[in-house]
Parts: sequence; structure tokens; C-alpha cells
Amino acid sequence: MRDFKLINGKINVLYAIILCVIPCLNNSCNAQNMSYKERKLTSEAKGHLLNTTQCFSPDGDWLVYDTRNDDSKIGSTKTIEMININTGIIKELYHTNNQTEYGPGVGAATFSPTENKVIFIHGIRNSNKTNPYDFTRRTGVAIAVSKPLQPIFMDARDVNPPFTIGALRGGTHAHTWSGDGQAISYTYNDDVIAKSGKIKDLRTVGIMFPGKVNVADDGSLENNSGEMFSVIIANVTENPNPNSDEVDKAFDECWIGNDGYLKNDGNRQHRAIAFQGNVRNELGETVTDIFVVDLPADLNTLKAETTQGLASARLAVPVSLAQRRITKLKEGVKGPRHWLRTSADGRIIAFLSKDKAGYINAFGVSPNGGAVKQLSFHKFDIESGFNFSPDGKQLAYIADRDVYITDIETGESTKIADNQPDTKFTGTVVWSPDGKKLVYNKYVNRSGGAFLQIFVLEKED
Repeated sequence: MRDFKLINGKINVLYAIILCVIPCLNNSCNAQNMSYKERKLTSEAKGHLLNTTQCFSPDGDWLVYDTRNDDSKIGSTKTIEMININTGIIKELYHTNNQTEYGPGVGAATFSPTENKVIFIHGIRNSNKTNPYDFTRRTGVAIAVSKPLQPIFMDARDVNPPFTIGALRGGTHAHTWSGDGQAISYTYNDDVIAKSGKIKDLRTVGIMFPGKVNVADDGSLENNSGEMFSVIIANVTENPNPNSDEVDKAFDECWIGNDGYLKNDGNRQHRAIAFQGNVRNELGETVTDIFVVDLPADLNTLKAETTQGLASARLAVPVSLAQRRITKLKEGVKGPRHWLRTSADGRIIAFLSKDKAGYINAFGVSPNGGAVKQLSFHKFDIESGFNFSPDGKQLAYIADRDVYITDIETGESTKIADNQPDTKFTGTVVWSPDGKKLVYNKYVNRSGGAFLQIFVLEKED
């Protein structure tokens, strides 16, 4: 306990306050918050890899994961599972057939926020040594929890001219559900373009929404029909002009809000996507900035604007969609790889960048653009992606090898979990739907190696 000065037998209150507050003046208090208790949920000698978001079932009782022990190994991973967060019961949702080191492979599973259904990356079914799992050779497959092992192909795929409207020709990745569960965003690479050699395959962003797309079955397993209609929403340009808003890579997107965001005129934009885009500054150097695409409330209106596409050209963005750049950051987005995240009300888009002292911290900007606000103030780097709490008031992430939460209004940060000598935090911290639990991965050492296990951090009453 601190020794406080006495004046006329009374504590000098001002002096006491100063002594208590000085350690927190940088808004990065490191004291352990004892209102959280950690417990280890898994223990098998295999990987249990959580995705970067939407790991929880809508009721918060189940976590979905894939069995990678290395996040770069989707192509050689066979199984999607879920575990009950209360009982520890594990259920297998899906496994691939004829799995080899070359594919098909599965991974990066996310739960719908509104129904007991998950979607995950699935490599093309004919993957082999000659045509292995790759960026352009994957699709989104869903499983209804009540019907395990019964794959539902979500985005259609057609790599044969003249192509099918509403189908894609390559690979989708990092599927994220919209707040109402009706649409899914993803990043995309085009197999037809990649193999043509005529123009460069540039990563971009797309969405899919309900609308059956039928693709002829040619027996090759290259193509598949899908339950969703797909469109590309971000324009990418080879060799962007310096000091322009042209991008040559659109990636690591998010839906804005659970129901969009409020525009400056007071009207609500019900659907919108934010993404990271690589531009060129005046020196021709690559800088990553934040872009927004407003979408129609009724996504079906995009169907009439979607074309079959040509083998010699990238898939066209519907003419009614326009991307706008909302930041012009000197440093650009920086730090570990992360997806953009927004508060539930859509008021703020969060990202990582360097502060004036050179540390990687969290920042935010309105979907309408304007001033960028620093959200965290650590004197060390944030080391992972992050997620907003369900109420939109806090961010959770890994920094300085520990787990922190930050109040986005005050900038006050609190360490809520310490690393241990035989473990190592990795991946992203994810909140439960009720905001009372957080989950994350750690590598845990044991005989036979280090394995990714799932840990739960529970808020104590």
C-alpha cells in the first residue's frame, strides 16, 4: 500500500489521487483485471483453430473451429468441428473425402449470427499434386448444424466459357456474414485470369446473397452450383496512378454495422462494406487506406447489372456501385494482418496503424470519412487482429504477449489475461454474443509438440 502524506491528521486527497493516477496517464494501465477467469477448453494433441470472427453460435453455446495446427495449412486440413463452451462436448460437422497434402482442405469457419449454420473455405474437390489447393481454387461451403456432413455449396463456380451469371471463376476466402445473416462477404482471386497470363489476377472483394445459381456439371469437379448469387464489389486496377484513388488490391473487409450506418444527412445506409485498398502515394509507394462501398438495401437489384464476363477481363463491378476512399493516411494501415471491424451501430471503422511514437495502436474513422481518432495508447505494439464487444464500447486483442481490452471512448486499456511460460497467444480474440466471454487460441506445449488449444475468458459476477 502507498504511504500518503498527512496534513492536520488528514490524507492529502490531491496527493493520493496523483499517486494513483500517474501510472495510468498514458491510458495503458497494465494491472490484471481480476473480474475475468481463464479456463482451457480443449486439450487433444491436434489443432483447434478459431477464425478471426463469428466463432460463436447465435445462442453463444458453441464454438466452431477447424483442426489446423498452423494457419497456413488449410489445404491439408480435413475437419470442421464445434465444441460446447459449457460442457466441452465436441461434434464433427464436416470432413473432406480423399484428403491429401494437396487438398481439398477446409478451414476458417464462421457461424451465422441468426441460424445454426456455418460456412468455411473448401478447396476444389479435384485437388491433387498438379492442381493443389490455392487462392484461386477454393469456395464457400456451409453446413447446417442439424445436418452434419451434408455440404451446401454457397457461391457457384464456373470456369468454362461463356461462364454463368452470378457464378464466380476462382476462389473465395474469409467468409463473413452480414448482421442479418442474409449476405456473406469474402475476398476473391480469379482462376481464369490467373491461368490466362494476359492480365494480372488482383485480389478483390465480393458479396453473395440468396439466389440459386445453376452451373452445368461437366464431371470434372471444377465447377459447382450454388445457393447464393455472387458479385464483385471492389474495382482493382493494375499499376494504379500515383496520388489517385485507384487500388491494385482490395482485401480484409468487413460489413459496416449490424444495420449499416447513419450518413451525414441523417439517413441510414442499411448495407455497406469497408475494405483495405492498396494505393500509390505521390512517390509511387504502396500505402494501404480504407474504402467504403454502399450497397442497395435490396441486393437483388444487383442481379440485373451482373454480366457473364470475358476470359480476358476481370469480373465487372455492377455499375451502380462506387467505392470511396475515406482515409489518406501518411503511414497507411500498419501492423499484423487484420480485418477491419466496425461497432455494431456502424459508427466507427477500426484499424491498426503506427502512432506518432511509432507504436502499432488501434485507430478509428467514421464510414462518412473525416478525422481519424486514436483509440488505444500503448507504449508497445498491438500484435493481433481485434474485435469489438457486442455493445461496441470495447476492443479486444493481443499486445505485449497478453490479452487486453480497450475502452474506445476513454482510451483506457486493461490487461485481462497473462501469457504463461508453456503457452503462446496467437490469432484473434473473439467476444461471445452476450459480451461476457472471450475466446482465443494458445499454443500449448506437451509431449509431441505444441498444439493450438482454445481458451475461454469468462467475466465473473
